[in-house]
Amino acid sequence: MDRLRSNTPRWVIFLIDIAIVVFSLGMAYMLRFNFSVPETELPYIKYVVVIVLGIRAAGFWVSRLYAGIVRYTSTHDFARIFIVNLIISLLFVIINLVSHYAFGWIFVVPFSIIILEFLITVFVMVFSRLLVKALYMEYKNPSVIRNNVAVVGTGDLAIVARRTFERSPEYNFNVLAFVDPLGQRTGKKLESVPIYHIKDIAEVIDKYRINTLVFASKDISAETRYDITDICLQKQVKILTIPDVSQWINGELSFNQLKTLKIEDLLERDPIKLNETEIRRQIVNQTIMVTGAAGSIGREMVIQLTRFSPKHIILYDQAETELHDLELELSEVIKFDNYKSILGDITNRERLDYIVNRYKPEIIFHAAAYKHVPMMERNPAEAVLTNIQGTIILSDITHKHQVKKFVMISTDKAVNPTNVMGASKRVAEIYIQSFNACSQTAFITTRFGNVLGSNGSVIPRFRKQIEEGGPVTVTHPDITRYFMTIPEACQLVLEAGAMGNGGEIYIFDMGKSVKIVDLAKKMIRLSGLELGKDIEIRF
Repeated sequence: MDRLRSNTPRWVIFLIDIAIVVFSLGMAYMLRFNFSVPETELPYIKYVVVIVLGIRAAGFWVSRLYAGIVRYTSTHDFARIFIVNLIISLLFVIINLVSHYAFGWIFVVPFSIIILEFLITVFVMVFSRLLVKALYMEYKNPSVIRNNVAVVGTGDLAIVARRTFERSPEYNFNVLAFVDPLGQRTGKKLESVPIYHIKDIAEVIDKYRINTLVFASKDISAETRYDITDICLQKQVKILTIPDVSQWINGELSFNQLKTLKIEDLLERDPIKLNETEIRRQIVNQTIMVTGAAGSIGREMVIQLTRFSPKHIILYDQAETELHDLELELSEVIKFDNYKSILGDITNRERLDYIVNRYKPEIIFHAAAYKHVPMMERNPAEAVLTNIQGTIILSDITHKHQVKKFVMISTDKAVNPTNVMGASKRVAEIYIQSFNACSQTAFITTRFGNVLGSNGSVIPRFRKQIEEGGPVTVTHPDITRYFMTIPEACQLVLEAGAMGNGGEIYIFDMGKSVKIVDLAKKMIRLSGLELGKDIEIRF
């Protein structure tokens, strides 16, 4: 088995290619003379063989055609075979022209032989590699258990997805169809694979018995993605997504980086068009401070701020481990080193005053707060201390040191509050709004509702319950919620910070409301489980 898995020595592949040239040259003469080579040609053949073999061998060696792993041969390798052989054949043509017109000799290699030998050589080299690849894949993965794949997309990302499957034959995936989300290339073929219209996705799944679908296009609207997912879940098709290019290893996508579709991917809306010019103007070469930087919202705020080239980012939080994790992500993944992480409590006036005075931030994003409604009901004093007193202390210090902008992240629960958490945030809003009238600092408030994936949100709780085998608990079958992803929420905070002049409360458009029980059902199906059989929902 180990011998089968090892790569064939390169010198063996090189000799096989040379043998192919010998075969092709012989076939070229046989075809040229209708399988009866005249005796008058025989004295010249030995010179032709030496010249053709010598130049072909040199060309193959220089171009390293032998260097590829044959069982993983791709269309890129076939293109190289064609181009290298074409260049060598053109060299034969040049030799003929020089020998005849410069020296008056006969053509060294007959033109008909050049053409026939080129065509046969290319065909046999490509065919032999395809044959080895097909035999290897069949040996490793019998066709009985082959996984049929449809790729949604027809651009570069879709091609990358297909080649990723080709490079990973051990997983036995076979791309049988591309689906065009725009419908512009329907009926054509991409790398010999047919392209279908997005509206025909159900028929494609049935026709090719698709069991895996890959989203590989940025042109898919949120609504279309949702509809396709519904069809796939009904037909028990596994759904994969491709991570952002920045996450690829050495600029190349590997199979193990393909991700299973998450419920957050479905609840995302079409991309928000940010006024990046204005945001960059506000952030570039500025010192920015983020409180609650290690929390789910604060962390994403910091990551998005790095895109706009700030001079310095001050990370302020009391969570030691999470702050350390953020440091590692900034340094090792994002490659951003212009930050200072500081452990501290938002209610520590002396500590905050020292930090703001020392680093002199131009903008402060205030994300430090307690936000769990039931927990704050049981601990109202902490809600008052952190959400109200912490905001008062920070805004006082912001005013004292004449910080340009103070952007507070609030919640839609501050509107006619019915709980301690909402009331505490509303008081904080009123305080900074009042402060704005008598301060040089522009105090801005942003409000949004449920944020997907944030600490304590319903999605992580459902996911944990599903992993533990259930039941998934939902408060009431008719309850609905508005959702926004963490990146969306932070993008809008940046936008509000750039737009605001002080005193405003920005309320974000949360899109369409989602029925919580439907959300739970979809998460269960995305996990490959059957509702009522493998897991239940309990109200």
